[in-house]
Amino acid sequence: MTSEPETSEGVADDLAAEVSVATPLDVPGHPRLDLDRALEAILFVSDEPVGVVALAAAVARPVAEVKSAIARLVADYDGVDASGEPRTDEVAAASAGSIRRAFELREVGGGWRFYTRTDYDRLVADFVLTQTSTKLSQPALETLSVVAYKQPISRSQIASIRAVNVDSVVRTLVGRGLIAEVDTDAETGAILYGTTDLLLQNLGLNSLDELPHISPLLDDGQEGFDHDRV
Repeated sequence: MTSEPETSEGVADDLAAEVSVATPLDVPGHPRLDLDRALEAILFVSDEPVGVVALAAAVARPVAEVKSAIARLVADYDGVDASGEPRTDEVAAASAGSIRRAFELREVGGGWRFYTRTDYDRLVADFVLTQTSTKLSQPALETLSVVAYKQPISRSQIASIRAVNVDSVVRTLVGRGLIAEVDTDAETGAILYGTTDLLLQNLGLNSLDELPHISPLLDDGQEGFDHDRV
């Protein structure tokens, strides 16, 4: 007795069954999490762009589903459409998709990351500068020196030179407007940092070429700086 050939509907059902497995977002006995909101939470705490493969692994969902969810989030923040599960309250449903957020989800260096919309850059920069102390800590000064002499440089490269974790210090310097994201590494996608005009103004310099030679100031000579204004 021969079996009938499998129809396209049957194949589709098999594929659906294959991807419709229990995941960390929908596990019996645990609160059900919305995929869009789960991705939003991960991206919210990420300092670097996160690729779709890494996001898919984090939420245990197929890459295709994650790409669709990201597209919904982008549209939501742009005020085009709402993301996540359908809303049930009439007020929220009536206003869904009408608000353009002050932040956006942007694809940079092969990954996704939250950014303030350019319309608000000046406002945010002014606020940060007025809310922070003018005095920098010693770790911040050392990190700023590394960026000044080695730019453009990634966070991991800074950490390698300083031999310590520099995540919080880099965030502080970016918040002060002394360094900024200037590019991304073509191979790794890592964000590269450089100094800003504000730093030059604070130092009273016209250009980076006026920075002093650093090797005479280092106890171990030119370690880490052997090709840059030594």
